[in-house]
Amino acid sequence: MVQKITLILMSIALFVSCSPEEESGQDVIRIGFSAASETFLQERWDRDKKIFTSTAGELGAEVIFAKSLGNSKDQVSQIQYLMEQDIDVLVIIPKDKELLSGVVRKVIDKRIPVLSYDRPILGVSITGYISFDNHQVGRLMAEALVSRVPEGNYLLVNGSIRDNNSFEVNSGVHEILDPLVEEGKILIAEEIWLDEWSYDEALEKIGRVFEGNDNIQAIFAPNDNMAQAAIRILSEKQLAGKVAVVGQDADLISCQSIVEGTQLMTVYKPIHNLATRAAELAVKMARKEVLIADMFIDNQSEEEIPFFMEKPIPVFKEDLEATVIRDGFHSREDIYRNAIG
Repeated sequence: MVQKITLILMSIALFVSCSPEEESGQDVIRIGFSAASETFLQERWDRDKKIFTSTAGELGAEVIFAKSLGNSKDQVSQIQYLMEQDIDVLVIIPKDKELLSGVVRKVIDKRIPVLSYDRPILGVSITGYISFDNHQVGRLMAEALVSRVPEGNYLLVNGSIRDNNSFEVNSGVHEILDPLVEEGKILIAEEIWLDEWSYDEALEKIGRVFEGNDNIQAIFAPNDNMAQAAIRILSEKQLAGKVAVVGQDADLISCQSIVEGTQLMTVYKPIHNLATRAAELAVKMARKEVLIADMFIDNQSEEEIPFFMEKPIPVFKEDLEATVIRDGFHSREDIYRNAIG
């Protein structure tokens, strides 16, 4: 137990950012930022952290960035520590959609605003939630599959069952696919859920599906990391490029796969917009400024929660230049590194 606490505190100390205001002796807004370490096994999250921290510094705030050891209970301990560090606002990438409600309620009771980042926290009236339109993400992915495979057998691989975004994306997928299923054009051969956002778990579960049935023409993967697990299985069965695969996050390897023809599309979520806006919101919350939400959502608490929503963008091969390359998310050289001709 002592070792675990030490590791958490070490992680917190490593990610403190300082602003010019702190050096001049002026009051500095202190933002606590909590995330589970497994989050950063995925390519996109390091971008979020860097952009958020840089923007906060420009706005006169410091970020006490803390990573727990990876499970939900560790994140509870981490948040308990952060709220004792004289923070003015707490930003959380929640590991579990429900387990954090108790400790978050204690933070709010101390009159510390709470911003849920990218994933919602359920069962407690947080100050705000910022993310992409995850229902639309699912719609875009399903529409892409239908455009390539209007009739055929589909495998649906859903994200972590502990992450509410998985259900939002899933609802968007089914909104598009269910009418076609009813018409008999599409058959959902199998639908599986992951316990964690784990490449290894996805590899195992997708592999198990293909052991019993390789008559599948389309695969919905919950993100690009899981899409790569699917492509690996397809490659082993000499089916890569023959089965339509979609993902989200515009990871470099998936952008390369799109160029190579083994992945159909990805959903690009402009991280710069999300992280910058989140940092601005956190500072405004700390200063008790009025916030204008894009809409309000039900997070199973007693109040509707302000939702600050960014728009996702579908990216096929022909869209790479005008999206991820134009924005500097990836370079053209990197994306086309393995392309032939």
